[in-house]
Parts: sequence; C-alpha cells; structure tokens
Amino acid sequence: MTSDPYRPAHDPLRILGTVVADKYEILSLAGEGGFSLVYKARHLIWQQPVAIKFFVVLEDAPPATRERLLDDFIREGRLMSELSSRSSAIVQARDIGKLQRDEGWIPYMVLEWLDGSALDSMLLSEWKAGATPRTLEEAVTLLEPVAAALDLAHRSHVAHRDLKPANIMVVGTAGGGSSCKLLDFGIAKVMGEQLEQKQQLQATGQQVTAFTPNYGAPEQFSRQYGATGPWTDVFAMALILVELLRGGQRALEGATVFELGMASSNPVRPTPRAFGIAVSDDIEGVFAKALAIPPGERYETMGEFWLDLSSRVFPGEAAWARRGAVAPQRGQHAPSMRSLQPLSVQAMPRSLQPEGAPPASAANPLGATTAFPMLAANPRVQGAEGRTVPVAAVAGVGLVALAAGAFLATRHRGDGAAPTSSASPAAALASAAPSAFVETQDDGPCPKGMKPVNGGTFTMGSDDAAFPLWKPAHKVSIDTFCLDVHEVTVAEYRACVTKGTCKPADERPNYPKGETESDAEHEKFQSAAAEFCNWGVPSRENHPINCIDWYRADAYCTSMGWKLPTEAQWEFAARGSDARKFPWGDDAGDHTYMNAAGTEWRDWLKAKGLPAPEGLMYEKSDGFVGTAPVGRFPRAQTQSGQVDMVGNVWEWTRDWYALYGSEPQTNPKGPGAGARKAIRGGGFNGEFSLWLNPAARYHQLATASAHVIGFRCAADVRPAR
Repeated sequence: MTSDPYRPAHDPLRILGTVVADKYEILSLAGEGGFSLVYKARHLIWQQPVAIKFFVVLEDAPPATRERLLDDFIREGRLMSELSSRSSAIVQARDIGKLQRDEGWIPYMVLEWLDGSALDSMLLSEWKAGATPRTLEEAVTLLEPVAAALDLAHRSHVAHRDLKPANIMVVGTAGGGSSCKLLDFGIAKVMGEQLEQKQQLQATGQQVTAFTPNYGAPEQFSRQYGATGPWTDVFAMALILVELLRGGQRALEGATVFELGMASSNPVRPTPRAFGIAVSDDIEGVFAKALAIPPGERYETMGEFWLDLSSRVFPGEAAWARRGAVAPQRGQHAPSMRSLQPLSVQAMPRSLQPEGAPPASAANPLGATTAFPMLAANPRVQGAEGRTVPVAAVAGVGLVALAAGAFLATRHRGDGAAPTSSASPAAALASAAPSAFVETQDDGPCPKGMKPVNGGTFTMGSDDAAFPLWKPAHKVSIDTFCLDVHEVTVAEYRACVTKGTCKPADERPNYPKGETESDAEHEKFQSAAAEFCNWGVPSRENHPINCIDWYRADAYCTSMGWKLPTEAQWEFAARGSDARKFPWGDDAGDHTYMNAAGTEWRDWLKAKGLPAPEGLMYEKSDGFVGTAPVGRFPRAQTQSGQVDMVGNVWEWTRDWYALYGSEPQTNPKGPGAGARKAIRGGGFNGEFSLWLNPAARYHQLATASAHVIGFRCAADVRPAR
C-alpha cells in the first residue's frame, strides 16, 4: 500500500520532519489517545527507532501548577526508569524532556520501539476468525509474564491502575515464540489532579477518567470503597482472564461509565461460573477472592493472586514427576527465610566435596515454589493475526507507557529443532516452560541473550569467618563485559551438539566420592541423582544443561565465540556495583527467589532411603526437586539483569581454583593450571543461606560432571558503531 502524496500525514503536534532535543528525528505519528500522542522517531546518534510519547493532557494545566506538575512528572519518570533498568523485559525508558511550543510545553518520554500486537486486537482477530476460546491453562500461560511484571511493580510500591488488553502487547521472539509485555504504568499522582479539573465528557458520553471503565474495580468508580492500589490490578487481571475464557467477550458489560460502575459492584460477581464456564470449586474461589467488591477482601498483590491461581491450575500432578516437580503449596503469601546457619566443609553437598573432606551431612538438595510457574508460550498467540503496533503506541491509552515484568521468551542461539513431548496437554504446557529471563537484542553492545555488566572496582571475597574459602577480602577492578542473562539451556546446548561442535552431556552424574563415603553409598546416591540429569529428557529443554564437565562447558562457549566468566566477573555481576548483600538486593529472599533445598528436597531424600538433613534453605517447597526452567524466579534478578545467579545449578567459571591473595587486582583470571575449577552460585541442592552471599565459592574436578553444575557464558562488549 502506498500513501497518498496529496494527503498530508496526520500530525497533531506539527512536528513531523523536525528534530527534538537535537537527537530525535520525528518520522510519523504512531498512535493517539485521549491523554497522549506517540510518534515514531529515529535516534540520530544510535540510528535506531524509538517511540516518543507526548503527554498532551498536561498541556492544559493552569500556569500556576505547570512547574510542579513537571517536577512530579520527572520524579515519577525516574521511578519508572529505575523499574525498566532492572529488566529489558520492561519497556525501556530511554529519556525524558519537554517539547517547547508557542502555547507552552508538553512533557514527553522516550521509550524503546518494539513491534507487536496488542492483546485486544489479537482477541478481536481471533473472534472474527471463530477461534475457540482459550482454556484456563492457556490463559494463565499467556498472561504469566504480565503477572510477573505487576509483581515486580507491586513490590516496588507501584500500581498500574489501568490494566487492560490494550496495554498488553504480544511480541514475537527470535525463536518463533511469543511473549507479553505490559504497557502504561500510570502516573496517577501527576495526572489525577489535572484529569479531575477537566470534568468534561468525551464524545462518547463517557466521563474522562484515568482508568478504563471496562476493567475498573469498584474503588475506581467510587472512593467509598477505599483506595486504589495493587489489589486494583488484581481485580483487572481477573477480568482479563475471564475475557480470555469467553473468547474475547468482556466480563463487565455496560454502555456508560455509570452502567460499568454498577456492573463492577454488582453482588453477582463476574467469575467464570457466572458465564457458564466450568471450573473447579477451588478455581472459582480464587476468582471470587480476586474480584471481591471490598478491596480488603482481595489478594493484596499480584504475586499472592498468581501463586494461588497457578498452583491450582497446574498442580503437582503425576505427569510432572519425570521433571522432579513437587506440587506447589498454598497459602504461602508471606513466606520468610529461615535464619542463617554456619556452613562447614562437612555440610557440603556430596557432588561438591573436595577429595579428602568429610562427607556432606546428608545433603544433596533440590527444589522450589515460585509465584510464577512459567509455562509454555501459547501456540495460538504465535499464529494470531492482529494489527501490528509499536509497544509504546497503543491508540487510546490513558497514561504513561512503561512496562515492568518478566519477559516470557525462549532464546535460540542455535539451529536445534523444537522439542516434542508425548505428555498430556497440561503437562506439555508446564514442561515446555519458557522462562522469565530478560532478552537483549543482537544489535546492542552484547550478543543476543546477554546483558552488559558495567565495569568498576569492588571488594571481592569476604573476611567472614563462616567460610574460609572466600578469604581474604581484596580490591578488584573489572572492565565492562557481557554475561548470559540465564544459564545455558538443554535446547541451546543441543543445537551445538547437532552441529557437531559439542559433545553430548551425560545422562548420569560422574564425580568423585568423599573420603569417608563408601563405594556403595556413593553409587546409591549417584544412581538416584541420575534422574536429575537433563540431557535426553524432552520436558526439560529449557532447563539448564547439567551433568557436564568443565571442558564441555568451555567448548560450548568457545564455539559461540565467547568464554566462561572468570570468578571475578561472576562475583561482580552477582554483587552489583552497589555491594548488595544478595544478588537481588539486601532482602534475604525466600522460596520465591530461588530454586534451592526446601521441604521437597528432604521428601525426595527420604523417599530414596537417603539420609535427610534437618536444616534446609527454607522450610517450604519451591516446587522443584531438581532443576527449574531458567528464569523461573524473576524476583532474584541482579542489578545487571541476570537471573538464577543463586540456586538452580552451580556454574563453572573459567578459573582454576586457588585461595585468594590480599593484593589488589585488575581483571584477574586465576592461576595458570590446576586440577579443580572454581564454581559459583549454589544449586538446587543448596541447604545453607550462606550460599546466597555473592562471595561464596567452591570447586570441583574439571573432569567431573554433576547434576548440580551447569554454566553460563561471558563475552567482550562490542565496540560502538
């Protein structure tokens, strides 16, 4: 289709062809709504497309309040930028400013540009095509990343308040899958006063509001119900789920704001059964709680809602047994970490014991329950025909376009075929689980699937007396480098094997026994642990590759033109430039942060007739006796955006193991030779909280392969173009 040369392009701000802030060339109008206009622009320095969102609703603010509104806008923009910097799954906020005009100024945000289909458009296309409504399993699978995004925001004390299908983008990935991204976190504090002052009606006869009435909670229609907050987003998410189950028909029906407000607070709640959709009593109860009229009777956050819903939609049924999953426990909305326990060599997992050391104290852990059991990408999403719109440019949006959340995607760096499975549909959805990891584009400073770790100087190691292997603390300077967002998966490693570049992983662990461990004990444990080796198990293609020695891990990274990270690089990425206590921050975390040894691990040991530990990382189940799909625990993201730096599997590093010196170093690479390689991060068998410290380290024979050791790769940053 060609444009009409005699018809001028629609340009409400009259800025097409101009350059904003000396670096953004305005190319076209991409979308417009009641409160904002989105233009596509080109960054003249980076030569990349961006979206610029102009908040025209603030143009009419009274002169006396304009500067205050701008200060509030910048402050809220800073908060959103902080959220987006924690994950590239969040629509990235690149810049903020104000467009000077004769009439005054208009504030704007510069956002990343990404093509995709808005969920409302996709649902409309499916409805027109007569598609069958989604099952509850498919609906939960599709919206899982949105729930993770909202949980991230809720834990940062930020609520969306305008959650709707138009603010959910379905984005294709390089591997042929799809994911959802969340748009438009509203700057309600900035715009609320201005919107109230307008008190005018739109052409449709609806009142101007800072939310979309079709997805509004009672407290948004009337303050008599209480304040808005994360529980308001829970209400809207439940409505969207019901809409998916109804094949695109909305759960709240009404022609005016008044009618929709009445529907929102109608005693007959819009749960699945209200529309004749057959669900279990448990599922209906979850929806009834999420859609309760009084906000105080709802789930307080999206994490609470999603944990309760997903654990019932995908329970720990027998079909999951082959991948070592345990039924998620319910009612764990406020979990707590058990107190720190001292760690000695005697407490080492068997697969990690140094030769000559006492045996592990009945330890060889596995397991974990997350509020976000990531599931397979919905095949209907991949083939849906919806209009393509930029992520930050959905027409009719109400507030600021910004997203936060876990990016549901499957990274493919090779040519391996997609795995197949003969499991039941529900089990296949669970076992094929794409992950909540963040993905970078292949045109940035890092290869696809990696994120940059900005260089700096930090204190490596620790003088803590609890564990001698990390002494002494010493200063280390590191150059900027790129690091895999997640551990290398079975599917990625399989692609290398298919090319003939890599050797297959083992289907049974092979590591040395402890000095006091008998041959029979060692054989019994290794035989039992063989079920945790992921190679050759179709349902674990997106789990980390394990049961692989250092040489095969190094060969994989080398075949990609990369390297295993040094110990210093690994620790700096896990510690962050802000010297955080744990990879994700200063909070201790719990079973929703990592795949480590919970009650599921103890249960497995007992079932196998193996000695079971008294102490665990946490006295709850994290849902995985063995490995979990990479990125299943988005809460534990590092400052640079990496996931699973603690738990799941230990990770090989490039360095031969040796005790530290005390002198300052720059880009250290360890000794030139040795027998054991340093490993980092702890695995699904981690029983001790001490392993959460970024300084924690251990070692294993380079020729050993263990069910609790995998790896990720590092690379040099690309020179600026």
